[in-house]
Amino acid sequence: MNDNCIAAVKVNQDLCSRCKVCYSTCPFEAIRQRPDDGRIEIDIQKCQVCGICYSACPVSAIEMAYYDHAGLLEHVRAACPGAETLVMMCRGNSPSSGEVEDILADHGLDVKGYVPMRVPCAGRVPTDLIFNALASGIRNIVSIQCQDGFCRMKEGTRIETRRLLLSKAVLRQLGYPEDAVQVVKYSRKAVWNGHECVGCDKCVFVCPYGAIEAGAISSPRIDPGKCVGCGACQVVCPHNAIQVKGYEFYSVLRSYEEAAERMRKTGRPSVLVFSCQWSEFTALDDPEGVLGGRNAMLLEVPCFKGLDPVHVLTALQSGFDGVMGVVCAPEDCKLKNGRDAAERQLEVLLIALKRLGLSERFELHELSPRCKGEFAQAFDAFYARVSAMPRGGACRREGD
Repeated sequence: MNDNCIAAVKVNQDLCSRCKVCYSTCPFEAIRQRPDDGRIEIDIQKCQVCGICYSACPVSAIEMAYYDHAGLLEHVRAACPGAETLVMMCRGNSPSSGEVEDILADHGLDVKGYVPMRVPCAGRVPTDLIFNALASGIRNIVSIQCQDGFCRMKEGTRIETRRLLLSKAVLRQLGYPEDAVQVVKYSRKAVWNGHECVGCDKCVFVCPYGAIEAGAISSPRIDPGKCVGCGACQVVCPHNAIQVKGYEFYSVLRSYEEAAERMRKTGRPSVLVFSCQWSEFTALDDPEGVLGGRNAMLLEVPCFKGLDPVHVLTALQSGFDGVMGVVCAPEDCKLKNGRDAAERQLEVLLIALKRLGLSERFELHELSPRCKGEFAQAFDAFYARVSAMPRGGACRREGD
């Protein structure tokens, strides 16, 4: 984190009552009270911008650079006019729009024309938003939360579940129906395809959470009670027989190959960004705004371990002039186990890029949502550098 970091989370000392509710709820021990004057302060080096403190503060003394109450409520009011259902999704389980309907259907909910709202953690949603959303015309609210024990922010699921139970009790007294607020538990997992598996057991050895067991005759077993959906198994599988739902290899491949073809026709430099879904919130939720209308595309990966070197090389060969990777720093990683595997994959990628003469067309940045604007600065600099390179160089091997 640079010395000029514009902190995304601050305490307004004029409003703070020193009640220490934020201190007691922070899962990362990032909030402290000064012994000299009792002022509450946030240690930005430890903060993970989960927003749990923001939603818990009884006097709204904590200020957020994004996902504040006013911004979330405006999103609800502006999106999908006439929609009756608000679907709040934790970043860790928020899938594509098609999957949302499948997840809800699996829980017996038939929801059409909903307003999707993605937040870093279920615990980020303040109680006021529930009541204000219902008052604005929303009739039903569904909270898709990480399964218990799989919250990337440690306590977010537990806190928000309890908060919603209290909200439902108040809503019943106000005459709202029982289903006005509903909770769905879902966590993204790896999925095994037996038709493609050759029984190499690489997934078994690489899984940092011990979630995969070898089985007889090419039939590894995935323990959903241990799998966290990091994507490490998918990256090492030679036949794409095991993949993380929502990040399937060929779906990702098709999305950026089609984009590369469209961008080539513009005659302008093009850049593809792979970003861990926890490293930079603003870019993932408003990619068009952050990329500034330039010839660029942003795709998520579930974790640094899910950043497949094959995609980086294929993207360059497909016509992108540069590829930028954005991941969490080691101390910020939400899925710390197995980071060494991700670093080994990076070493292999860098060696391959050097042999192909493409080293200057790839950059990896460790970024955090703690510092507002860092992603935009890194992307601007990389895009400018790539734009100065000869066009088409990304598709040529060294010496051609």
